Amino acid sequence: MSAPETTLDRRFSDPEAEATSWAETTQALDAAQLFWIATVRRDGRPHMTPLVAIWLDDALYFATGPDEQKAVNLRRNRQVTLTTGCNEWEHGIDVVVEGEAERVTEQPLLKRLAEAWKGKWDGRWRYGVGDACFRNEQGEALVFRVRPSKVFAFAKGRFGQTRHRFHPSTNAPEAA
Repeated sequence: MSAPETTLDRRFSDPEAEATSWAETTQALDAAQLFWIATVRRDGRPHMTPLVAIWLDDALYFATGPDEQKAVNLRRNRQVTLTTGCNEWEHGIDVVVEGEAERVTEQPLLKRLAEAWKGKWDGRWRYGVGDACFRNEQGEALVFRVRPSKVFAFAKGRFGQTRHRFHPSTNAPEAA
C-alpha cells in the first residue's frame, strides 16, 4: 500500500497539535487487543459489537460466525467502521478505520491469519483452517479483510484529529 494522504484537521485540534503519523497509527492498530465494529442492518439501523482483529499487510482482519448479526449484515452491505483506543482522556490515540469488508477464503492466507491470532493473544484464540473459513470447538467462523479507505487518529492530551485517506479501490491516496 502506498502511504496515505495525511492531514491534521485544525478545526478539531489544539493549536499546538501535530498530525499523528501513519507509522504511529498503524502501531496502534497492530497493538490493539480489542476493536469495535459497526455494520448496517437490513433496515438501515447500525449494529455495533466488540471483537478481536489483526492488522496485517495493511489491512484489518476479523472473524465472525456465519449466523452472527455482523455476518448477516455484511451479506447486504459490506461497509464497516472499526474503532480501537482506550477510555482515557489524556493519553494515547483512538483510531477509526472505514472500509469495505471482503471475505477471505484463500487457504495460505487463512493459515497465516490463524497463526497471527494464536500469537497475538498468547494462544487464547486458536483457529484451525477449514474450507474457506476458520474452525474451532465453537464451529465455523468466516474471515473478513478491511482495506482502509479512510483512517482517523484522535490524539489525546494535546488533542488532534488526523485523517489518513486512501482511494477506496486501490488504497492509493484519494484525489481531493
